[in-house]
Amino acid sequence: MSKSKHSPKTRARRFKPKHSRQLVVGEAIKSQFTAFQKEIGVSFENEQLLFQAFTHSSYVNEHRLHPQMDNERLEFLGDAVLELTISRYLYEKYPNMSEGQLTKLRAAIVCEPSLVQFANDMNFGHLVLLGKGEEMTGGRMRPALLADVFESFVCALYLDQGLEVVFEFLEKFVYPKINAGAFSHVMDYKSQLQEVIQRESLGVIDYVITDEKGPAHNREFSSKVMLNGNDLGVGVGRSKKEAEQMAAQKALINLKERNEKES
Repeated sequence: MSKSKHSPKTRARRFKPKHSRQLVVGEAIKSQFTAFQKEIGVSFENEQLLFQAFTHSSYVNEHRLHPQMDNERLEFLGDAVLELTISRYLYEKYPNMSEGQLTKLRAAIVCEPSLVQFANDMNFGHLVLLGKGEEMTGGRMRPALLADVFESFVCALYLDQGLEVVFEFLEKFVYPKINAGAFSHVMDYKSQLQEVIQRESLGVIDYVITDEKGPAHNREFSSKVMLNGNDLGVGVGRSKKEAEQMAAQKALINLKERNEKES
């Protein structure tokens, strides 16, 4: 049997990977990430995950790193982690909100413009590792890039620290925006009113149908909403639900006017 003309050592060199799987960053960049971790109160055990979360594909291509060392795979999983954590928070915060309204509210929170705002609030753009071409064309502040980086970071945090730490992070930097009413505009009037009542700890609201008239094909319902037993708003509609929505709308107007008088 003839011997191969390649020694084992030669064959090993032949199949050596051409790309590095290790992200090597300079001391200046490392210090920026160290400061960032102190700022958010998290210390990564595996800093490679943190670096990767902020690594754009243009940086990987320019530095001949392994193709999977950019943040795209982290972004994929981070999208799911973010949806889960936001869903759980909304489920617990709004026990009376319907599935449809919860879905609509969650969509507003995890959409690109919202993620970009979260990323900008935390100066994520300054930490992104970019190729020179992407940098020169303004990629550092590109909305889609920033939204992707936020999802990637959430994933890196989840993989390194676990789901509960992700909740703690969101409690500091995202949930307060929900509590402050930043996304109330996507809710229906009843949900908006419930959100205001909970946020300001005003008490308990109840809806009562006060009147029902007209023929079966053209019914008209009257409703009122009460706060701690006191009338807060009245409304009229072609169904009980519509009447309650109109009452909630009026209650929101009344609360706003009351707050303006007190301020």
